[in-house]
Amino acid sequence: METPPLLSPVPWPPPQISGAQRHQDLVTMHTSVPEPPADADRLLHALIGHGTHGISPTSLTLAMVDWLMHMAGAPAKWQRLAQKSWHKELRWWDYAIRTSIGIKVPPCIKPLPQDRRFRSEAWQHWPYNLLQQAFLLNQQWWYNATTGVDGVTEHHEQVVSFAARQMLDVMSPLNFVATNPEVLATTIAEHGLNFLRGAGHLVEDMQRQMAGQAPAGAEHFRPGHEVAITPGEVVYRNGLIELIQYSPATPTVFAEPVLIVPAWIMKYYILDLSPHNSLIRYLVDQGHTVFMISWHNPTADDRDLNLNDYLENGVLAAIDVVRALVPGQRVNAAGYCLGGTLLSMAAAALACTDSKVLNTMTLLAAQTDFSEAGELSLFIDESQVTWLEDLMWEQGYLDNRQMAGAFRLLRSNDLVWSIAVEQYLLGRRPPMTDLLAWNADTTRMPYRMHSDYLRHLFLHNDLFTGRYRVAGRPIALTDVELPIFAVATMTDHVSPWRSVHRIHLLAACDIAFLLTSGGHNAGIISEPGHPGRHFYSMERHRGDCYIDADTWLAEARLHDGSWWPTWEGWLSRHTQGARVPARKVGPSLAHAPGTYVLER
Repeated sequence: METPPLLSPVPWPPPQISGAQRHQDLVTMHTSVPEPPADADRLLHALIGHGTHGISPTSLTLAMVDWLMHMAGAPAKWQRLAQKSWHKELRWWDYAIRTSIGIKVPPCIKPLPQDRRFRSEAWQHWPYNLLQQAFLLNQQWWYNATTGVDGVTEHHEQVVSFAARQMLDVMSPLNFVATNPEVLATTIAEHGLNFLRGAGHLVEDMQRQMAGQAPAGAEHFRPGHEVAITPGEVVYRNGLIELIQYSPATPTVFAEPVLIVPAWIMKYYILDLSPHNSLIRYLVDQGHTVFMISWHNPTADDRDLNLNDYLENGVLAAIDVVRALVPGQRVNAAGYCLGGTLLSMAAAALACTDSKVLNTMTLLAAQTDFSEAGELSLFIDESQVTWLEDLMWEQGYLDNRQMAGAFRLLRSNDLVWSIAVEQYLLGRRPPMTDLLAWNADTTRMPYRMHSDYLRHLFLHNDLFTGRYRVAGRPIALTDVELPIFAVATMTDHVSPWRSVHRIHLLAACDIAFLLTSGGHNAGIISEPGHPGRHFYSMERHRGDCYIDADTWLAEARLHDGSWWPTWEGWLSRHTQGARVPARKVGPSLAHAPGTYVLER
């Protein structure tokens, strides 16, 4: 019996492979499905992610290496930095000598407009003026060192500059007893009792955080009791939303109802805070029939909810219910923050299937183009998104504390260090407000949905470029032909106003664009009578030439006061019929604010 060979015979010469076959083999190799990540790898990333609050150390390392290697090959940059350092030091010594002998001279450098750390008069006196000037000059030098390095990618430059700013914020003279004049004066005046109160505040805050409780004072702003008390009823509920219809406050109402889509990263009642600053109550008092979506607070069981589930079972389901309860009328739809982005997706999906559903669309601090998404893009690259996905995969969701940590880092000098000094060194508890209590009442983000959101919108900008798919077909914002009212806020670090302004690239729409004072939340909650409010506005009609954001600001009209009446007047002008008798609310499943808003 013949023994089989150990190796199969290899034909020689080898068979000839055609160019077409070789091309097909390469195509097959490069279009094959990538291997899914191993569970062990994801668990390791999740374990590390808990310690880094979801921030990818790989992403930070790549940015740092990119900056360091290009800096090493840029001797001219080093020379310019050395010259800047020498000039800054000379300027500081000149300022120090003159002010030390009583000569009044202007400061070497002024803080940035948004930096409020050194506005106190105590920081303008010797020797504390020297400390704050040295810090600000050092901060400026590090900005110069981390930016403008040839060859460094824009994203890596932003990350390195951000990391340098975080380290400098830790070392600010504001944060130390010996170098903070206000802390020293308070300590002397109170014989150290401020430290005793501050220690009590610190212990209380740590206990509340470990117990998962809201900050001190938030218990005085309970939904359904002190806030979110505009009368209404839950008229629809599914596994994702409750839909609230508010009771009319006028004998007649506008024909078209108003549907508001809030962000699912937060509880809806930011738009229904106390009676005096409730946007919902304001609209109801003006004669509008108002509906509001209240999102379910997801748990690990909801891990597989995706972005299209939020679209179909959230916005589109709510629109169907509103149309059933108010038959024969188109809907004035408004969306806030992520809710506005989702609403724009719904409008694009409906544009080619049922264009007679919506009457107008209002976007409040909502982005549609994520190519210039502001400082949040610091946390968005392939490595960072993968890291977050592994963390969410292990938990089933993104925890509210992890999200809050990222937002605090964006403004650490205001939201971390200044608050720590105020409460723990000075021993002062600022009074709790309805907006601060709401801000602490956060929600979670399901694993699959948040992954879709980060990848399709932030990372790849699929919505604005026409690649996002709904029901198997791509949608395009250019199909939307509705009148649009868009509101941006001047100091928004979540939805930067220049990014929101890019809604003007939708050429088929009449767009009323408004830029209001304040930030992402406080700018929207801008009730009539609120002191110090102002806004810019300008309308653009279809066919008008595009103008960039800075030109728009230079040409826009400045108004004092709240923007709410301007929006309400715009809604009134776009009504299609006369006012009708006030509508009955119902059928009711529960009284407003419903049950989903109370979920923890």
